[in-house]
Amino acid sequence: QVQLVESGGGLVQAGGSLRLSCAASGSIFSINDMAWYRQAPGKQRELVAVIARGGTTNYADSAKGRSTISRDNAKNTVYLQMNSLKPEDTAVYYCAAWDRRSRAYWGQGTQVTVSS
Repeated sequence: QVQLVESGGGLVQAGGSLRLSCAASGSIFSINDMAWYRQAPGKQRELVAVIARGGTTNYADSAKGRSTISRDNAKNTVYLQMNSLKPEDTAVYYCAAWDRRSRAYWGQGTQVTVSS
């Protein structure tokens, strides 16, 4: 089992930045890919960015150029640096991880609110 705990959300003005963190615990040796998703009110959960254990990254079009996903395997932590935030980035941001058996684990989410 893997437990994920997000932190770093909050209220920020448009154009500002936030850095989200997600700390993994439990069977961390089994974690492969990690990712950030978000879910805005009334909308489906959507992928923001994903990072493989070796560091390969992929981003949703909405995140390209404004967000950077990174991970510190020694600290079992994945980060999401978000810059030039827009009101439409307002959502609950979730951390996700997949183990070697492709089982998915989710954090509880952290709220990001961007004011105009």
